[in-house]
Amino acid sequence: MTELCTRSGFVFRLRPAIADDGEALTAFFGQVSDDDRRFRFLSAVQALTSGQLAELTRHEPQMHENFLALDTEGAIIAVATLAADKARETGEVAIAIRADHKGRGIGWTLLDHMAREAKGWGIKRLQSIESRENHAAITLEQEKGFSALPVEGDSSLILLERRF
Repeated sequence: MTELCTRSGFVFRLRPAIADDGEALTAFFGQVSDDDRRFRFLSAVQALTSGQLAELTRHEPQMHENFLALDTEGAIIAVATLAADKARETGEVAIAIRADHKGRGIGWTLLDHMAREAKGWGIKRLQSIESRENHAAITLEQEKGFSALPVEGDSSLILLERRF
């Protein structure tokens, strides 16, 4: 388990998700705002499907990993996913934060951590696909060195990319 500290001094622990985390992940996404759940899955999601839950607990070292950010009591406060293409040149990152923990720098800290993980995997480009309505994530990613690119065929989405 890794301990991380945000720029505001908030400390949380990070560990990989495992198959037994399904119930906790379901509860976590029940505490994520409707908009943030929609932004995370790019569709209106009220509850996780079995397929989404399987993806959130899937673990393929240096190919597809989900990380759980935990508070001092062990409750999930954020989830970060990093998935690589088969060539391990491009990775995609997605982060969701519990509504009552937003604004503490968790997103910044997780994005930095995921970028370090991606570099460690040998990934050359880290990408995030965002709804154009998700201004907070777009701003954060641009502040972290991501460039905004159009998503061909879908003007409602934007691709943010950072090259290493």
